[in-house]
Amino acid sequence: MLSSNQTMEKELSWLSFNARVLQEAADEHTPLIERVRFLGIFSNNQDEFFRVRVAGLRRRILIEESRGGGEAARTLLADINQRVLALQAQFDEIYQRLIVDLARRNIFLVNETQLSDEHKSWLNQHFRDKIRRHIIPILLGNDANANIEHNLEDGLTYLVAEIRHQQQLQYAFIPVPSDKLPRFVHLPSPSASKPRTTLILLDNIIRHCVNDLFAGIIPFDQIQCFSMKLTRDAEYDLSNEIDLTLIEKMSSGLKQRLTAEPVRLVYDREMPQAMLDMLVQQLGASNYDSVTPGGRYHNFRDFIEFPNPGRKYLEHDKLPPISSAQFTHYATAFEAISADDILLHYPYHRFAHLVEWLRQAAYDPQVRAIKLNIYRAAKRSQVLSALIEAVKNGKEVTVVVELAARFDEEANIEWAKILTDAGVRVSFGVPSLKVHSKLALISRIEQGEMVHYAHIGTGNFNEKTAKIYTDLALFTKDPQITADVATVFNFIEHPYRRAKLQHLLVSPIDARRKLYRLIDREIQNKLAGKNAGITLKINNLVDSGLIKRLYDASRNGVGVKLIIRGMCALLTEQPGSSDNIEAISVIDRFLEHPRIMVFANDDDPKVFISSGDWMSRNLDNRVEVGCPIYSPRLKQQIIDMLTIQWNDTQKARRIDRNQSNPYVKRGKRKKLRSQVATYHYLLEQESRYPPASKE
Repeated sequence: MLSSNQTMEKELSWLSFNARVLQEAADEHTPLIERVRFLGIFSNNQDEFFRVRVAGLRRRILIEESRGGGEAARTLLADINQRVLALQAQFDEIYQRLIVDLARRNIFLVNETQLSDEHKSWLNQHFRDKIRRHIIPILLGNDANANIEHNLEDGLTYLVAEIRHQQQLQYAFIPVPSDKLPRFVHLPSPSASKPRTTLILLDNIIRHCVNDLFAGIIPFDQIQCFSMKLTRDAEYDLSNEIDLTLIEKMSSGLKQRLTAEPVRLVYDREMPQAMLDMLVQQLGASNYDSVTPGGRYHNFRDFIEFPNPGRKYLEHDKLPPISSAQFTHYATAFEAISADDILLHYPYHRFAHLVEWLRQAAYDPQVRAIKLNIYRAAKRSQVLSALIEAVKNGKEVTVVVELAARFDEEANIEWAKILTDAGVRVSFGVPSLKVHSKLALISRIEQGEMVHYAHIGTGNFNEKTAKIYTDLALFTKDPQITADVATVFNFIEHPYRRAKLQHLLVSPIDARRKLYRLIDREIQNKLAGKNAGITLKINNLVDSGLIKRLYDASRNGVGVKLIIRGMCALLTEQPGSSDNIEAISVIDRFLEHPRIMVFANDDDPKVFISSGDWMSRNLDNRVEVGCPIYSPRLKQQIIDMLTIQWNDTQKARRIDRNQSNPYVKRGKRKKLRSQVATYHYLLEQESRYPPASKE
């Protein structure tokens, strides 16, 4: 086992990852509107961090305290809160700089005190016509003792109104209905004025019109408003009510989330102390809750959609999606895959190729069955629509729906109902295991024989995320791979049967054992004087068993290169343990999401793509699938792309021992922005198809 000083706490490493996101908002080389949107990404990430990771730590503290312990967990929580406050201060400073930079480009984000008379008049009418109908304040009694904890929605911004009338004081919670209305409202510009864009937040419209909201209902002499946001624990208990179906349990669990324990209260630091004291009392904040002072605005996640008034230079240049020459070269997707394995790289390649494959399968007379597993699907999923049409054409369609996909549970419950009603055979996977693999299997009659086609991916079957997440999708007819994919689907439906896998790395069946073996082989090769090395590109590296194996590899002289987007519990720059390990992280316009493993294997590289990170949950408590790449052409393509990313001189940060996120030094090297370079590399690769004959 590893000692505590050999790894970094994963929660602190996660905050270092989000600090890298905040760096993008501060980076003056990033287009201005994109910088504003990175503030929204950072804020959304922080919300999820508290809902999941801090909430889990709170539960751990309570459990350990009941056993007379908990000191280490309390220390970790204190470290987290200290780091969160520092990040919040950076966030506020960057926000103020961006507001000034926007104004320099005639984009003004104004508040209610900066309105012209014309804008005031226009907003008064706009509030009555468009906004007021969506707002019902929650009133507290004069003694402020009414418990409103369970009436406030998770993650929604509220304005806390202090209503004074004569000598009396009353509080009201005003929801900011950004879930129903746009957060940003364009104010009309006088026709004679020079071109400018004036925006106002929904919060400030309510502040401006707050008297209108209470007039004639609550007597007042003065009303002042301050913002706050509550974040709740995202976990829920499904252990009770054994008579309920799984869908009913999940629905019940989602209701639990609405009233779960609060884990963070963020409030306007200008809020009067008496109001803050009332909030802490009303919301039942414990010693372990994070009560965080912030700026005037919360729910910055809406800034992800910050509007561009039309100036193209304020956003990234568009990278039009690339068509796969192999898919377009053949009449059908099945002919294309039969010719050779195909590897798509999203979002650089068109996701439409996958949809077209399923569309063709839906009415191809030779197709007999389609199996697919869903973790997160788009709201209007063309993937699932194609499967519904396949049922109408008499195909046998099976969809494994993961109901416990965090924050997508409600959507997946609804899809399960829609698919079932359409005649799709819906399975809910393995009890106690999340099905996180990205598999599809199509069975087709060819020359009187049943032939299988498979999709093995690193990302979800989701048209929306495929535009912003980098991911890999392998399409193959290789009978060795498709036989293993069929075995995985059988395991999901019949987990009590022993599954024998020859080629895939499948959690929780054999992935850990096979990964240990691959690392150990590199150690053996190095000791034997053969070429050895390991390159990993994954989202999170926190599993202690695999970290120990990487330390062992480093101690024996094996060079290890890590490209980690998020959490990295492994400590670099640790003499005697990680002397031969280097790590970087790339944060840029797309979210790096694929998991790739390359083992040098004495100059005959073994290359794998996978749906799972190197985390204990992915190895032991989820169904994950890693797939070897056997095509020499595709294997080299992946190695080339990893080389491009490793040589990034613009958006790569070193993951040093303290995870302080220094940018990789460019030195005398050319500027290289790996995501843009990858796009142009793939364009060039597609231009070469069909590849030259080997004869």
